Amino acid sequence: MTDALPIVIVGAGPAGIRAAERLVEVGIRPIVLDEGLRAGGQIYRRPLVDDGRSYRNRYGSEAKKAERLHQVFERLRPSIDYRPETLVWNVSGLERDGHLDVLHAGVHRQIAFSKLLLCTGATDRVLPFPGWTKPGVYTLGAAQTALKAQGCTIGDRLVFMGSGPLLYLVAWQYMKAGATVAAVLDTAPFRSKMHLASLFVRAPRIVALGLLYGAQLQLSGVKVRYGVRPEIVLGPERVEGIRFRAGGRTEELACDAIGYGFALRPETQLADLAGCRFRFEDRDRAWLPERDALGRTSREDVYVAGDGSGIAGADAAEIDGQLAALAILEDLGKTVAGDRPRQLKAARARILRQREILESAFPFPRDWFETVPPETTLCRCEEISIGEIRSAVDAGGIGEINRMKALSRVGMGRCQGRMCSAAAVEVLSGIRKVEPKETGRLRTQAPVKPIPLGFGGPLDTQASR
Repeated sequence: MTDALPIVIVGAGPAGIRAAERLVEVGIRPIVLDEGLRAGGQIYRRPLVDDGRSYRNRYGSEAKKAERLHQVFERLRPSIDYRPETLVWNVSGLERDGHLDVLHAGVHRQIAFSKLLLCTGATDRVLPFPGWTKPGVYTLGAAQTALKAQGCTIGDRLVFMGSGPLLYLVAWQYMKAGATVAAVLDTAPFRSKMHLASLFVRAPRIVALGLLYGAQLQLSGVKVRYGVRPEIVLGPERVEGIRFRAGGRTEELACDAIGYGFALRPETQLADLAGCRFRFEDRDRAWLPERDALGRTSREDVYVAGDGSGIAGADAAEIDGQLAALAILEDLGKTVAGDRPRQLKAARARILRQREILESAFPFPRDWFETVPPETTLCRCEEISIGEIRSAVDAGGIGEINRMKALSRVGMGRCQGRMCSAAAVEVLSGIRKVEPKETGRLRTQAPVKPIPLGFGGPLDTQASR
């Protein structure tokens, strides 16, 4: 591999670490690019500096998995080219010599590659409601990051709201950390939880942990409400409480911070810039890069693994990383012996079946925008309200998401639609009374995340060696 272009892995979470492990085993030294300071990804995020907390205190029931993965990575460090705090903001040149545009320490570099594995993970799916932009409102992922990485809470008296297993996990983690959790507001109806009975047969540990979290929360005095729809975040300047509807009643709760989210949304922007074909996945309500059973995409030499190719969780991401590494080895002409690929694919299939049941237990609130006022901000970057989007759609006869972006400017701000596009699609599909798939796929533009207008150093195109 001395004279050849390197294999590059983007992301050092469960998928990226396991992929690197498989490649190192056969003598390949990949470049691993990580936006974080320390490897582990969001699910196994490590503190910026060791703060004395045990793995059990930081990761709860997933402590052993987190510790094991961190240990694997530390063993790999001498055998990989690890580059933390490195933002990959573009993929280009694939028709000639593919390379990544990256930013590290204010310096822009281009990294050429022979094979590219995208392990980009996921981010929170958020939906707007009155007051969601006030200081003190966080996503569930941000709340979890504060606890894991900084060892602090997002407030003193907290409300967690949304849908998905992460809702109860984060609330439980905050309670165990000593925070005051006032309530868990589940937007799904209680009857949807009956689906967990069938999941118990396939994955008893998952259901048992969920029941434990819920029971301990309620025994600690945490209010749990189902079928919730928020009316408004209370407080003139920042969060002072929340008013919501549940079970035909309106309630108010005092709090100084809110964490909320509606499951996760795959980060697929780099796969789009790499020219991969996409397909719509109803389960994720999102467009995902097409991939085969091992993670190959429609673009030669580009592979995907983990939640960035479809939400399935950390265990599936570890499997995905190994499968993608095996695909790379096969494509390099290296023989993959044994029954390992079949075993990994079977394990992944079991996890995906479990995921289908979880989706039924924590359904997406399809009727969300039926009660959200038109003056509510949807696109924070461009300060565009739901009403303004509806007016643009009606005036232009819009039925396609990129056309809506052009006429309303939604998704044109600093986040490039990463935070608002999922909600914008739901608004458009609701206006047109069609499924989200029918509104098309929002095209990605570089940079995928904000970068400085000026770079702190010269362009370095030799960084691939």
